[in-house]
Amino acid sequence: MLSGQIAIEVVYALPDHQWVQALEVDAQTTVAQAVACSGLYQAFPQLAETKLTLGIYGKVVSPETVLKQDDRIEIYRPLLINPKQARRHRAEAKPRSKQRPQQAAKTAKNSPKSA
Repeated sequence: MLSGQIAIEVVYALPDHQWVQALEVDAQTTVAQAVACSGLYQAFPQLAETKLTLGIYGKVVSPETVLKQDDRIEIYRPLLINPKQARRHRAEAKPRSKQRPQQAAKTAKNSPKSA
């Protein structure tokens, strides 16, 4: 590594594989500059026209953030469905089970007795 250079990684995860590019960049390089130098836009041309959400080790950062040694820039994909909606869909698709034994006993206790 040359003096004034830092080692970083740029990663983009897809459902079926992960794209990782290790780079050595100048010490004052920003996140946006590193992404542009990484070859991401050549590998995924559809991202060139997209406003990317970027992060470093799971924390969202602005494109103007200056990088540090060993930073890992992550490109986040948009959610396809709201997590609450996904849980609701899974719950609706699940067959309804019968009452739990504890719930059945409570219901029997609280119901009026017939003579």
